[in-house]
Amino acid sequence: MPAGFEFTLKAWQVVTHSSSSPTYRRMTVPLAQEDRGEVGAFRSTPPVLRGWTRTLECAQVLRATAVLLQCPASFRPTGENVERMTAFLSAAPRQGLRVLWEPRGSRPVSLLVELCRDLDLVHVVDPMQTETVTPEQTYYRLHGTSGMRHVHTDAELERLRDQVRGRPDPYVMFNNLLRARDAERFLELVRGRA
Repeated sequence: MPAGFEFTLKAWQVVTHSSSSPTYRRMTVPLAQEDRGEVGAFRSTPPVLRGWTRTLECAQVLRATAVLLQCPASFRPTGENVERMTAFLSAAPRQGLRVLWEPRGSRPVSLLVELCRDLDLVHVVDPMQTETVTPEQTYYRLHGTSGMRHVHTDAELERLRDQVRGRPDPYVMFNNLLRARDAERFLELVRGRA
């Protein structure tokens, strides 16, 4: 591994996504019938707890520094969901990993601030869409403003450079392989070569 390289691992979807999520169709080993309805939404059920344990095991093998919890937009900020998430993340072992949280969909900023503070979470956002409530621990995931094939303009990358300038150790992740060239262009811009 190159010096300074870090892995961030996305938590297994059984922790965050209910079994009705279309992402389960891509699983190489289908979800067991008895686990349907028992997974996702931070339920403290055996399959979710096994999923978290497996995520931590993989993070340890990779020597990852962080685990990302990417929630679907269907995980709305209802009282029940907030209580379940709070209970799960308050009790879940972390093994020294930073826990990153990427909520999808709209949430009250005050709730985001409260959950990140109380649960020691790093708020992950696409900075082309919104701003993080944890700028002291910036972790951006760029998904593309017009879909997964979006190519970022020079102006967008310059704006991104300006957003991270002066922040302590910001992380900028260009989501999926199609954005590798955007990442290279951004790195050249940050290094002053563009």
